[in-house]
Amino acid sequence: MSASPAGVPSTQAIPTGWRRRVDPRPGLQRVVASSMAIVQIVVAATGAFVFAHFVLGHPAPLLAATVTVGSLGLVRDARPRQVAETVLGMLVGIVVAELLYLIAGTGWWQIALALGVTLIVARFLSAQPGFAIAAAIQSLIVMVIPSPVPWVRLIDGIVGGVAALVVTALIPRSPVKTEVRDAERLFAAFDGSMAALTQALRRGDRFRAERGLEKARAVTPVVDDWRSSLDSGRAVARISPFLRRQRSELQRHERIRRSMDLAVRNLRVVARRVVYLCDDGMPRPVVADLLGEIARAAGIVASSLDDISFEPAAREAVLAVAARLDPRTIVPEASLGEQNLVAGLRPLVVDLLTATGMPHADARLAVPRI
Repeated sequence: MSASPAGVPSTQAIPTGWRRRVDPRPGLQRVVASSMAIVQIVVAATGAFVFAHFVLGHPAPLLAATVTVGSLGLVRDARPRQVAETVLGMLVGIVVAELLYLIAGTGWWQIALALGVTLIVARFLSAQPGFAIAAAIQSLIVMVIPSPVPWVRLIDGIVGGVAALVVTALIPRSPVKTEVRDAERLFAAFDGSMAALTQALRRGDRFRAERGLEKARAVTPVVDDWRSSLDSGRAVARISPFLRRQRSELQRHERIRRSMDLAVRNLRVVARRVVYLCDDGMPRPVVADLLGEIARAAGIVASSLDDISFEPAAREAVLAVAARLDPRTIVPEASLGEQNLVAGLRPLVVDLLTATGMPHADARLAVPRI
């Protein structure tokens, strides 16, 4: 079995037959990943139902529970603003349906009318499709299961929405753990692309260079996942008293994310130049070594996510490469394309330096003037 430069096997066993069909591990992983969300939903829905039933005296506060379940959900983005928008959409559906129920009663055509009006109003109020769907579901519940007491279900919906927001703050999902997992996926994808490009330059292999370009392009969705989970975590940390200590760590990770977002864009530029260079099939070990050093330095930046003490080592590793990125000296007799490739590595290295906490102006001064 061969191994990639990152130490990950390039081939591995793939389960087939009955083992693939009954493997419980993916399901268990989903349960573990959603465990805190499940706790949030159970606590919020139960608490809202208990309050509406035993404190307010509502006989069957169905909407108090359904609003909490629908607003929290199992999605990655559980930021308070997102939860509040979903709650607002549900309340819009309840209000519209209650008004139409008082005016026209219930029946098949009243249900159709309530659903149509709710969707129109919700789409007017918000550009998010989920907002309109949440409103429509609650509107249907109000029309199909009428209540003899007007507006009691609106109160239930408000109780459910407040419970969802309170639980978001008091039983927060683990923001750092989630976003670090996304960050690790980003750095792994970044390393995979760099490894393919390094091997392509070392062998003069255009096919491998194109594979590296494909991997570089595939990193973009991973960057978006990290941005989403990090934004969600920072939003929850701002309102949760239990996440106060994590706010500075999340802010530091946001700085790394912004830098890596730019680094990924520059990686695609580098990858396209590598594909162009490998057209002639000539190996370029000097530039390959440069790319390999940058990849190893990026690995140290990844280690600094969990341990800030790695940042100085990561900065020194990137600086060691940055100081040599002068195309006129490192590849003096090379072609124009090879010198352009070295020049293209300069902004990538600047991005990695800012990821280690170096100010952008100082990072730019770290590379030689050309």
